[in-house]
Amino acid sequence: MSCCQPQRAPEGTEGPEPVAVDAAPAPVVHDEVALPGGGFLMGDAFGEGYPPDGEGPVHPVVLDPFRIDATAVTNDMFAAFAAATGYRTEAERFGTSAVFHLAVAAGRRDVLGRAPSAPWWLEVRGADWAHPGGPRSNLDGLGDHPVVHVSHNDALAYCRWAGRRLPTEAEFEYASRGGRTGLRYPWGDELTPGGEHRANLWNGTFPSRNTLADGYLTTCPVRSFPPNGLGLYETSGNVWEWCADWFSPGYYRTSPKENPQGPERGTTRVTRGGSYLCHESYCNRYRVAARTSNTPDSSTGNCGFRTVAL
Repeated sequence: MSCCQPQRAPEGTEGPEPVAVDAAPAPVVHDEVALPGGGFLMGDAFGEGYPPDGEGPVHPVVLDPFRIDATAVTNDMFAAFAAATGYRTEAERFGTSAVFHLAVAAGRRDVLGRAPSAPWWLEVRGADWAHPGGPRSNLDGLGDHPVVHVSHNDALAYCRWAGRRLPTEAEFEYASRGGRTGLRYPWGDELTPGGEHRANLWNGTFPSRNTLADGYLTTCPVRSFPPNGLGLYETSGNVWEWCADWFSPGYYRTSPKENPQGPERGTTRVTRGGSYLCHESYCNRYRVAARTSNTPDSSTGNCGFRTVAL
């Protein structure tokens, strides 16, 4: 289990099969950034990564040009997809999802348990993308926040409907670096240059006290923080984002130089970018080189996605 994202582990059952989406796309606008592609150095140049994550070795990668969303997919965008297709996410079909303990909006009977190695995560009945804290919550005022409680399978369903795809891990890191080399974060090497918060991260003592120094306990609206040098918002912090690749900690040692697609198979999918729960005391994964993963059917209150044009 990742300390950042608990894996779904239903007892005695298997997850539902992905649902086919055959509806014509509704008019959802994806604010794209056209990136020229080219070469960059991928991986952790500072030696700060967690060994099990496999952030090294640093290696050259060359990418073709591509167009990527400037922001994560929002609740309003996902709502248009759900309304057009009748799609029900895996959290809705399972009946539960993982909610951070300070964000729960549910009665005691709907809190079903804690993640064993990350007790700040609670399994909440009725938590899903439209009820991010649980059955007593809704999306009022959250239309421009990134959608959460979506699995990798849910993200793929949205992409099929929208005629798009998920970014590869290499594309995400290239885009997050903002056209610059050797940086720790999308904006530079200091976390809060001049005392300015550049990302929605945990501030205070994790997991019990958040000072809200950056203004947010959980998600923030997209475009709340300055974009990076390529015009992308919140590629660090706010929510983890699903990538297309299967995850392997040893992949960088054998990955191709041109347009790497990840391993051919695996058990978990890559997530990138960190979230509002990341803090250097336990999850220093908001760096541009940081990587982790989760099972494709897992959903949490801190994971969403952005898309790439086909």
